[in-house]
Amino acid sequence: MSTPYDTLGVQKNASDDEIKKAYRKLARKHHPDANAGDKDSEERFKEVQTAYDVLSDPEKRKQYDRFGSQNGRPGPAGGPNVDFGNFDLGDLGDIFGGMFGGGAARTRARAARQPVRGNDVEAQVHLSFEDSLHGADAKVPVEMMTACRECGGTGARPGTAPVICPECNGRGVRTESQGLFALSQPCPRCRGNGTVIEQPCPNCQGTGRERRIKTYTVKIKPGVKDGTRIRLKGKGEAGQHGGPAGDLIVVTRVAPSKTYERRGDDLIVEVPVSYAQAALGDKVEVPTPEGPVSLKIPAGSEDGKLLRIKGRGAPKLNGSGKGDVLARVRIQVPKRVNKKEREILEELKKVGG
Repeated sequence: MSTPYDTLGVQKNASDDEIKKAYRKLARKHHPDANAGDKDSEERFKEVQTAYDVLSDPEKRKQYDRFGSQNGRPGPAGGPNVDFGNFDLGDLGDIFGGMFGGGAARTRARAARQPVRGNDVEAQVHLSFEDSLHGADAKVPVEMMTACRECGGTGARPGTAPVICPECNGRGVRTESQGLFALSQPCPRCRGNGTVIEQPCPNCQGTGRERRIKTYTVKIKPGVKDGTRIRLKGKGEAGQHGGPAGDLIVVTRVAPSKTYERRGDDLIVEVPVSYAQAALGDKVEVPTPEGPVSLKIPAGSEDGKLLRIKGRGAPKLNGSGKGDVLARVRIQVPKRVNKKEREILEELKKVGG
């Protein structure tokens, strides 16, 4: 098991300046912001930070030199033989510092440096009824927060980079020694990030993100309904600290049809017929999305009767065919009749009555 001295690559009698210099070099090399997604570097950074937490504090260093073990060998004479081989020395600071809120401070500092997924963004696309049936490629402008185009999301002026925070030396917390104990709080200079931007990007003022409008081409499948939600992975707002982007959710808004009423995957259309056609039966043309078809009206059809034309409705989103067209019979009563029509209707009235 390596010691804090081994981790920082310094001798046991190293001066404070030598320890600080070694720490800064290693922290800069393994800092998460410079190695996004590299788990090995993240763990190495934690080890370096833990070692520095012990050796940068005179009291903690003194306690370690007195009680610690080095590669399994006993510590200095006069002290008990305590094996720290399976003990994370970072816990030493958490145990003592936690009594005064230090553990919470470290937790908040670590959380501030963790990758954060970007927000999902919702946008609407407006379609005609015909496009909803046949499908379309729709242009969708979306206003969102994205990685700054000038600095690439670092927040630093192009040509520069964030530097290790001089206040906390990259740890994200500031610790004040109180004898054997330590009082820790998130570093006010870097707000727990461990790095500071000395020369902010003029475009994003150091945030690393900017609000702008991006236009996406969204493929609309045939058969979408009003309110259908289409999710585009990774097309939402940019993440922070190397986190993934959110998703873009496109909601379809379909204009109503002048011809059809939609019911699931079926389309209902009104078919006007005369009283004679309804009573005696006839053939009429019925509009469908693929063109008109001839439909037989059975004799004795009542007003409101639904007649089914299979497979001529809206496409099913799962690709398993189409719905049906439902022709609703509507008996038309003439508002005016000529003399001959009146005579026929009067005769029919007598027969019927």
